[in-house]
Amino acid sequence: MKRIIIISLFALAVIVLAALKLMSNKEEAATKIFERDPSTAVLVDVTKPSNHTFESSLSFLGTFDANLQNNIASEAGGKLISLNVKEGDFVNKGQVLAKLDDEMILLQIETAKLNINQLKNDFERLSALKKENVVTNSEFEKVDLGLKTAEVQLKQLQKQLKSTSITAPFSGVVSKKMVDLGSMIAPGTPIVELIDISSLKLTVSVPERDILKFKTGQKITAKADIHGSTTFEGEIKVIGVQADAAHNYKVQAIVTNSNEHKIMAGMYGSLTLTNSTSVSALSIPRKALVGSSKSPQVYVVRNGKSVLVNFNAGTSDGEFIEVISGLSISDEVVIKGQVNLQNNSNVKTK
Repeated sequence: MKRIIIISLFALAVIVLAALKLMSNKEEAATKIFERDPSTAVLVDVTKPSNHTFESSLSFLGTFDANLQNNIASEAGGKLISLNVKEGDFVNKGQVLAKLDDEMILLQIETAKLNINQLKNDFERLSALKKENVVTNSEFEKVDLGLKTAEVQLKQLQKQLKSTSITAPFSGVVSKKMVDLGSMIAPGTPIVELIDISSLKLTVSVPERDILKFKTGQKITAKADIHGSTTFEGEIKVIGVQADAAHNYKVQAIVTNSNEHKIMAGMYGSLTLTNSTSVSALSIPRKALVGSSKSPQVYVVRNGKSVLVNFNAGTSDGEFIEVISGLSISDEVVIKGQVNLQNNSNVKTK
């Protein structure tokens, strides 16, 4: 008993020492972590919105989306016995992506073919007897109907057999795998997500004053922010007929991708219109932009605090963005130091 007590006390001592050591390490690590004092003002550069002339080649901000993106589902039900692709694989149109167990269907097809052969023999035999008026018309028609019904049933089974092979409806990249090998699949169950980015949809917001400059089928050039000045050819496919609250219209172009300078779905880009006239409008430097081009925001300095402000953007020429609404000419917009800011941070301007 005494020995057990000694062992228990020793184990307790080891646990206490380990806990003290962990607390000591935690305190030591905390002293090495720099935490900015939230009351300390962040030094930033600011500028005020000003009138800027956008030349004859106007750009409109937007985002690239995959031209084709779909969840490829199974038409049939059954056990998944083969899954031939993984995430990131490129597949061609018509390529088999997965296979369901088809053993029972194959047996049913074999039975249906034997039945059809028997009915064909009966049909030929009754056809000869009918010419000799040995059988009645109703007997002959019954066999004829049975043969046609069996042939239809065979076609249905062959269609079910084809459905056990899930194929790619278009060429693209497997972006997501939704089932695992051996899963029981119900009709309509998504197997993989397939994305085609050989061409992309670039959707932009166009101010009311410029919307009539766009025509369906019109050729345009596009740029992706990540590829700098590299241009891509495109064509206007859709022009919105309903404006949003800021009187902007959605315009969508189909842009051909490049193997050398590949655009990924979700990247920021711009659509350039070359046959428009110069426009002078209130604008801010593009480097002030925070967030996406779909929901543009900037930090504005007000009473020594940073305020995150939403605004409606219009035309862009790569360096400046037109301000349609949300900002005034007296606002002090942060153009440098945004990375250190949060809403309502203390700021100090240079």
